Amino acid sequence: MSRVPLLCAEGVAKSFGARVACRDVGFELHAGEILGVVGESGSGKTTLLRCLAGQLTPDAGRVAYADRSGALRDVFAMSEAERRRLARTEWGFVHQNPRDGLRMGISAGANVGERLMAVGWRHYGAIRASALAWLANVEIAADRIDDLPAGFSGGMQQRLQIARNLVSEPRLVYMDEPTGGLDVSVQARLLDLLRRLVQRLQLASVVVTHDLGVVRMLCDRLMVMQAGEVVEEGLTDQVLDDPQHAYTQLLVSSILPA
Repeated sequence: MSRVPLLCAEGVAKSFGARVACRDVGFELHAGEILGVVGESGSGKTTLLRCLAGQLTPDAGRVAYADRSGALRDVFAMSEAERRRLARTEWGFVHQNPRDGLRMGISAGANVGERLMAVGWRHYGAIRASALAWLANVEIAADRIDDLPAGFSGGMQQRLQIARNLVSEPRLVYMDEPTGGLDVSVQARLLDLLRRLVQRLQLASVVVTHDLGVVRMLCDRLMVMQAGEVVEEGLTDQVLDDPQHAYTQLLVSSILPA
């Protein structure tokens, strides 16, 4: 693991009027490491994720990303064009609702192929072959490559969104409730798929969820958020098996609502 973090957050804060969404959040994320962020609805975890991904500008604090030279650069000192380029090439973002992360009016293969074109691929045959390989990776039949995502089930749409994000082998992937809204059997298959792909590609990722089963299966480290603040953090198994903060204890015992 590199000594230079891939992503560094320092004192990140964001409010909407009088409502504090997140306050003084900081951590380091290294290449190949998966960080889970958990908490009940309204705890600030999705707002934090969007600040990290450059989609929301924090009111205070700093988010820095290590470029390929290893230099940490302030994400919000970059131009909007630079942030868009990172989002298309070195970052991925898996939305809870796959329709937010797919282009529903183009084929499944074109959804995957767009990411390859963003990183410089131009040969149609190579793009299509890679799209076919990635559809196989996410258990979508090859004969669906020219179908529109609108005709897919929710689980297939989510698997397609994952293929679209990972085909270009990004360095960092943000995931917002990646198994939300799916039935239990589909969730289990999707989690197993994500775990295998993350390990194979050695991705770094920040995973936001209220589902402790998701973080248990995917995440190396865990942050617990309550009312916009991090109340506990540590190794995933350590936090879940021996929670120290009263809120975490309630969360682990499933007393708190999702």
